[in-house]
Amino acid sequence: MKALHFGAGNIGRGFIGLLLSQSGYEVVFSDVNESLMQTIQQRGSYTVTIADESGKQIPVEGVNAIDGRDPAAVAEAVASADMVTTAVGVNILKHIAPGIAAGLKLRMERGAAPLHVIACENAIGASTQLREHVMGHLSLEEQQKAASFAAFPDSAVDRIVPLQHHEDPLAVTVEPFYEWVINRSQMFSGSQEIQGVHYVDDLIPYIERKLFTVNTGHCSAAYAGYRKGYSTIQEAMKDEEVAGLVTGALQETGSMLVRAYGFDPAEHENYIRTIMDRFRNPYLSDEVVRVGRSPIRKLSPDDRLVRPALRAWEQGGAFEHLTEVMALALKFDFAEDPEAVKLQGMIADQGVRQAFAEVSGLDPDHMLTEKVLKAYNHQ
Repeated sequence: MKALHFGAGNIGRGFIGLLLSQSGYEVVFSDVNESLMQTIQQRGSYTVTIADESGKQIPVEGVNAIDGRDPAAVAEAVASADMVTTAVGVNILKHIAPGIAAGLKLRMERGAAPLHVIACENAIGASTQLREHVMGHLSLEEQQKAASFAAFPDSAVDRIVPLQHHEDPLAVTVEPFYEWVINRSQMFSGSQEIQGVHYVDDLIPYIERKLFTVNTGHCSAAYAGYRKGYSTIQEAMKDEEVAGLVTGALQETGSMLVRAYGFDPAEHENYIRTIMDRFRNPYLSDEVVRVGRSPIRKLSPDDRLVRPALRAWEQGGAFEHLTEVMALALKFDFAEDPEAVKLQGMIADQGVRQAFAEVSGLDPDHMLTEKVLKAYNHQ
């Protein structure tokens, strides 16, 4: 079996590629990083290290790579794959869609077997978004035909893979915990399951549980840590004030999720404790500026801060810690992050209220906007 994976970064190698390899797939990476692709082609293997007291090293062998800038090579790889996955960032999906569409055309011509295309991104409905991009490159007749042999099941992925520096460009370190959940109801029946993947019939509760716990908590620690001058998440989480803010935000999102989806309160409380322990993992060193990057995206209407706060407000629940985190995000002025620079420019030109309203999609006079503005002025 062969799996084509778009994105040979740390998540691609240390998480998705690892699990696919352990399930018996020959993994072929597609990326635009020429030197990285050449190294994978030359070696055909790499090592994943687990960030805990064991320091276990897992060899991943039998891998290959293609240049993602070569349309013919990408199309042929899609045409001959048994599985296609991505870990490129949701904003990049539209750029890999043409190659996937071309590969699907080849599969149609050859009468190939049904194919699953799974986007493993930090976004709700990422595979569905990818499907829309891909279908936009096919004719109406091709779209109708493709629907019968190409499925795009949505998934939720969770594994902390921090920014890291190794002499070996292929080496990657990951935390022990991971979760990959796939929507079984969007798959072809009788499909072979991937080792270590959890399959469910309704993915939304799991996506939102992860997004509004792991991602919300992670960026909360980052923005609070950045404001207090810490370099890493692990340093920041030693600060009781930072940890208290993170805990408060996750209690708020947790109450919202329990009301919305009927999660067991005790089980969700345990899930929160697990997430907090992951942020404190002394074997990881995750930079606050990496976790806090792209504040405009993180403050967007459907992302990890505004959406849970708005839903908590609609439920009549608490959201004060979330509004404090949003205010801290507005103060994230890291000069090497383009979105942070853009956001600070918007605040300078339009004022905090209008800038927040523009990125969050909320009305300038919305009660949540007022709460965020108040928190911003008091920090």
